[in-house]
Amino acid sequence: MYRFSIEDQDWILRFSPNIQIEAEEKQAIISSILQVGKDLPQYSHGESFIIMNDQLGIIVFSVEKIPSMILTVSNIVTEDKWYIQKNLTIKRYHKE
Repeated sequence: MYRFSIEDQDWILRFSPNIQIEAEEKQAIISSILQVGKDLPQYSHGESFIIMNDQLGIIVFSVEKIPSMILTVSNIVTEDKWYIQKNLTIKRYHKE
């Protein structure tokens, strides 16, 4: 669990128990959140958003505002598990 402040709001960043990552990867997530910064207060309680990170993949965040401002990293989906749907066809995602 990490604490940080953005625009006079104190936030808590926590990781879902199913997420097992190293301290370096957690630091990369924290750095990403600090870059999102001023956009965080715009999310409502119960909303989710993602960040696509080159090293980790898609990071899924859930926003809680009651009783405290809490961001939960609910999942991380590595690129080898991404799929894309075009029309009615689903294929593995590959960077072009």
